[in-house]
Amino acid sequence: MEIAFLVFSLLMILLSAEFFTNGVESLGRKLSLSQAVVGSILAAVGTALPETILPFVAILMHGGEAAKNIGVGAILGAPFMLSTLAFFLVGLSVLASFLMKKRKFELIVEAHSMKRDLLFFVVMYSFAIFFPLLIPKSNIFIAIALVIGYVIYAYLTFRGESADIMHTEELYFKRLLGGARRLAGSASSEAHAQQHGAGLPLISFQVLAALAVMVSGAHIFVGNLEKLSTAWGMNPLLFALLIAPVATELPEKFNSVTWTLKGRDTLAMGNITGAMVFQSTFPVSVGLLFTDWNISGLALFSAILALTSAAVAIAEIHMRNKLSPATVLLGGIFYLIYAATIFLG
Repeated sequence: MEIAFLVFSLLMILLSAEFFTNGVESLGRKLSLSQAVVGSILAAVGTALPETILPFVAILMHGGEAAKNIGVGAILGAPFMLSTLAFFLVGLSVLASFLMKKRKFELIVEAHSMKRDLLFFVVMYSFAIFFPLLIPKSNIFIAIALVIGYVIYAYLTFRGESADIMHTEELYFKRLLGGARRLAGSASSEAHAQQHGAGLPLISFQVLAALAVMVSGAHIFVGNLEKLSTAWGMNPLLFALLIAPVATELPEKFNSVTWTLKGRDTLAMGNITGAMVFQSTFPVSVGLLFTDWNISGLALFSAILALTSAAVAIAEIHMRNKLSPATVLLGGIFYLIYAATIFLG
């Protein structure tokens, strides 16, 4: 039964990711927003917000040492999964499309937008991880600095140069409503609807509904994966460190895969790198303010791997002014290194 629910939840996530990306593109076009803003701000924050609820609830509502440890683990797990597995899945999507002769083996992204996202991530996440180790009792100062840093990042993203959304698909909900009108025989209403684009309320409803279904699917996936891990005798620590974070980051991963398969690489990578910046600021600030924030051992190692993966991408963009699929595929290697360390440890 758990396996059936796993398959069902994955289908929920896949379908809702398709509707979410379609809705976010429509929203960006409706508001005349650039690809960088849509990918790195709208899509990234939209998919990252629900999963940030976990550390907030664990730390602020449940209290206790165990709950705080779960919260800190969730805070650190998000940037790690995004900079390793999410990168890898984008590279894998490009590779799969290349092997099927649907595209070239390349990522067509706005190099300056990617570089800005990754630089902000590396600077702010490094600040959050290493500064408390150097200067104790500086958590409040760091938390405030991180929030200010994100505001500056958002401002620069809105003001930065970026191409407009090249949106060619009709809003799916508008298409479904059109089909319903045709079935009802309302030709005049259908003709009127065709003359006007989708309105902001309908676009917003599709985005929010798709996001709700996506988050629900992720929760069903996590719950049944946890049951299977217990039934199969999996170490709870192994589940907490390796498997649960994979599931909680599914929305970003599937959105980016969807965009990559459609050839919208700037949106795909922006969804990931924008979420990395968001996850390294607001959730981390909560950890800094309401926990001891003693980052060491495997937690520190995961942060170092996340920063290394981002640094490799920055280096390639700086030297070649582009990001290759081979580089993002390296994210899978960093994840395997972490997994091997846990197994051997």
